[in-house]
Order: sequence, then C-alpha cells, then structure tokens
Amino acid sequence: MRSAGSGGRHSPLVAAAGILLLCVAGRARAQEVQAENVTVAEGGQAEINCKLHQYDGSIVVIQNPSRQTLFFNGTRALKDERFQLVEFTQKQVRIVLSNARLEDEGGYFCQLYTEDTHHQIAILTVLVPPDNPLVEVKEQAVEGGEVELTCSIPRSRPAATLRWYRDRRELRGISSKQENGKVFSITNVVRFRVERKDHSSIVTCEATHPALRGQRKQTQYVLDVQYSPTARIHPPQGVMREGDTLVLTCAVNGNPLPTDIKWSRANDSLPERALIEGEVLTIPSLSMLDNGTYLCQVANKHGRSSDQYVLVVYDPGAIVEAQTSVPYAIVGGILALLVFLVICVLIVMVWCSIRQKGSYLTHEASGLDEHGEAREAFLNGGDGHKRKEEFFI
Repeated sequence: MRSAGSGGRHSPLVAAAGILLLCVAGRARAQEVQAENVTVAEGGQAEINCKLHQYDGSIVVIQNPSRQTLFFNGTRALKDERFQLVEFTQKQVRIVLSNARLEDEGGYFCQLYTEDTHHQIAILTVLVPPDNPLVEVKEQAVEGGEVELTCSIPRSRPAATLRWYRDRRELRGISSKQENGKVFSITNVVRFRVERKDHSSIVTCEATHPALRGQRKQTQYVLDVQYSPTARIHPPQGVMREGDTLVLTCAVNGNPLPTDIKWSRANDSLPERALIEGEVLTIPSLSMLDNGTYLCQVANKHGRSSDQYVLVVYDPGAIVEAQTSVPYAIVGGILALLVFLVICVLIVMVWCSIRQKGSYLTHEASGLDEHGEAREAFLNGGDGHKRKEEFFI
C-alpha cells in the first residue's frame, strides 16, 4: 500500500480501499505488471503506478471509469490537464491525478495489447474530509432551563464522527446521519440544564474523520445564558458630615444587562442638586435635610432587583465626640474587668480565712475538755467521800 501525494490544503490518505491496478501481459504464462492501492482525499493528489515486467514494446492504454482513453503509449488522448503522465518506461507507467474529485472515483483500466488483449481494473476511492463543524442553538438559553445545541457536518465521506465536550468532559448527544449521493450529512444534538454561572462558558463540538489523519476539527460555542438582574450599592467610606459630597455607585449585573437604572429616596424626592449619571448618584454639599434611605432599582425582562443605602449626615462636632468616645469606652471596659478580678480574689481570700479559723477553734475545744478532766481530778484529790464535781472554764 502506498500513499498519494498532497495537493492544495488537503492531504492524501492511504487506506485499505484504493486503486487495484493490474496489467496482464499477452503471454498467459506470466504476470507482466504490478499495481498499488491508493486512497486520496478530495482536492488531493493521487498517483497511479503500473510496474511492467519483460515489456516488449506492445501498446499500453490507460482509460478512466467512463472508458475514455487518458493515455495511448505515452501520448495524451483526453484533454484533462489534471492527469499527467510523469513516467513511461519499459518498467513502469506512472500517472498523477491532481485536485481529485468525487467524480474521478471508480475503475481505471490498464490495458496491454499483444497477440491477445489483457486488462485489469483499478478502483480509485476519494475521501471527503469534513469542514469545521457548524454549531447552532435552538432557542435562547435562560437560567433554570435547558439549552439545545446542534452540531452539523453537511458533507463528508465516509460519515464524520461528532462529539461534544464541556470542561474537558464529554457530553452525551444524539447523532443522526443522512446520505446525499456519495456524501453524508451528520448532526449531533445535545441538551443540558444551565444556570447563570454557565454564562460565557465554552462548549466544543469536535469532528474526527479518516481523511484528517488523526487531527480533529473543532468549533467552540460560547454559552449565552440570560438571567435576572442584581443591584448592589457601594457605600462611601467613613462618616458623612455636613458639606461633604456623597457618591453612591450601583453595581449592576444581569443578562441582558439593565440599562435603565432608577435612583430614588424612600418617602421623599431626591435633593434638587443630586446628579445622576447612570449607575452613579452624586449629592454635593450634604446637609441634615438629605438624610434618608436611597434606593437603586434595575430591571430586565427576566426580573427586578434593588438595593438601598441609609444616609445619616452629622455635624463636625458630633463626629469628634463619636470618635473620642471610643477610646474611653475601651478604657472603661478594661477597668471594669480589673475590678471584677480584684473582687473575685478578695472573695477567695475571705473564704480561705474562714475555713482556717473554724479548724483552729475545733482543736482548741478538744484541748479544753482534757484540761477540764485534769482540773476535776485535782479538786477531788483522794477524798472518796465527797461527791464528784465538774468545773468548766
């Protein structure tokens, strides 16, 4: 088996099916030629070889599948410049076909005329590689729903194989094939659920085919998932004082992205000097009359969203007191903790002292009982006639 040359952007491909080009000499006792199988990709270059053995100068004729003579003993017979006779010797006849087409496919005849006419038929097979896959979406994808994508190859031979991939994982699709003459159209449909986090993620349709020689053709589709909007006001840092300028920014997200951003103040109108530039609300020279709850509201066809900011404007004196009161509060907390610890230590010391004093009194009472008995014996002496008396001190 031998591969054909390459022409244009497509490369020829050697396959099991090819040109079977066999020439039989006029002498029945010997095979005078050998042929090679060739497969070519559409637009590529095919080479037809016929090797001769013991050629004696007899007439050699090459004919196309329509039995039109291409070459007669090395002389061009058909005006098709795509066929070129590049070699004609006693050992080999070599023809090159450029820009191969599907209609070139079929049986080619290599004929050798001697005393008898002998010929063999060669089968030329043309492969049609696929172009880049086409990806289409059935309807707009919305968060919480399903999206249906269709990948198609309108023309290939043999039929191309289509696969879906997302985040390097294959998605299971449903494939179908339709034959259109000598070529096939292939489609593969995949369905899956989408959320807003899937917006702008990539799904890939990949085509493989024998004519691509292990290469793959891919088409990437960027998911367009529509979802309801969100709004979030970024407040200014620090405390707002009289005379300051308030700048509020409303960060908006959504698909489609809301373009109409509405600023308002709850239970009141916006100050006359307020300036609105899309998502930014600016109020210069603040006063206490500007206090209130400011709202940012957005909407698209999938829903609404809002956020609020409560503005409190202080005079400079109140802000200083608020700032200086913080350290005193911390110091007061530390002092209260120390006082609590001291009280706990005193309670423990008093409790220990009471326990020690009770133990001493108990032992002393025990000693007094013994001294009392001795005292009693001394007073009584040896007079056994006097009654026993007890004295307690």
